[in-house]
Amino acid sequence: MKLFNVWKLFIISGVLIFFAVNPLSAQRSMTIRLASLVPENTAWGQSINRLAAEWNRVTNGYLNVIVLHGGTAGDEAKVMGLLRSNQVQAAVLTSIGLNSVAPELFAISYPFLIRNDAELDEVLKKIKPDLDARMHNSGFVSMALARAGWVKIFSKTPVVTPDDLRRIKFGTPSAEQDMMQAFRTLGYNVVPANLTETLFSFQSGRIDATYLSPVYAAAQQIFGIAGNMTSVNVAPFMGGILMNEVTWRRIPENYRSSILEASKRIEKDIEASIASLETEAITTMLKYGLKVNELSMQQNQMWYDDTARYESRLVGSLFNREYYGKINNILSEYRRGR
Repeated sequence: MKLFNVWKLFIISGVLIFFAVNPLSAQRSMTIRLASLVPENTAWGQSINRLAAEWNRVTNGYLNVIVLHGGTAGDEAKVMGLLRSNQVQAAVLTSIGLNSVAPELFAISYPFLIRNDAELDEVLKKIKPDLDARMHNSGFVSMALARAGWVKIFSKTPVVTPDDLRRIKFGTPSAEQDMMQAFRTLGYNVVPANLTETLFSFQSGRIDATYLSPVYAAAQQIFGIAGNMTSVNVAPFMGGILMNEVTWRRIPENYRSSILEASKRIEKDIEASIASLETEAITTMLKYGLKVNELSMQQNQMWYDDTARYESRLVGSLFNREYYGKINNILSEYRRGR
């Protein structure tokens, strides 16, 4: 009898040790709440659903992803708090949230610095590994960093030169305090305007121009009153997906590379969807009366040269000096090689 009890104790101890060192055996699934500001019925929203399905597939059902679409988890500032406290485990973020994790990323938004898709590709190729490392040092894992189109100037009257814009009231989203200050430094008559109130701000005469994604301008019918779009790209619009490191460490190591690979596939999917959506949005707005003020190379250069005059006041105060220098060097080398 005593021998039986000894063997029983041995077996039970062995089972407990097995589950202690093999958490996957003890826990067959793990739930991740992924917060997103993007509405589900958009191209980006559908891509996030595909990402959730891919994470489930590549982990053989271990990851169960619940997507909180359309800002149901709160605005970006609240989502960042939830992400840090592990109340949500992952989030789809715009430049605002991403900048709060890696402030260096804001240098990508320096007005009129990066001029087109090819230049943005070159910059991201060179700086993304370092950005990922900085985000990781801040307690997050970068699952995806996607281009989400370009920011353009929309206005009631044609804007061709920087001085055209300086003569009118330029609405800037209240949440983007650093960008607001950047445009003030550039000499523009900045008026704080909540993004969700942009149409009303135009209708009431509070603002005469603003910078927006063409996709947003089309979706909110802003082109109906701000019927001019300046062709020059103000800055790239970025989106990303972060997971907090606490959650990442809980995922068995043998699944992590597959999760990252799936995320990169969806990143490309998002970029293609957004590019197509932006083209479609501009085409639709043109059909319904939008006027695109196409600038010549010389007119584009006026915007680039004008902004360059304020470099000493912008860099080091609003934009990270190290990263601005990196991006500027990458662009200079790229433009020389074309």
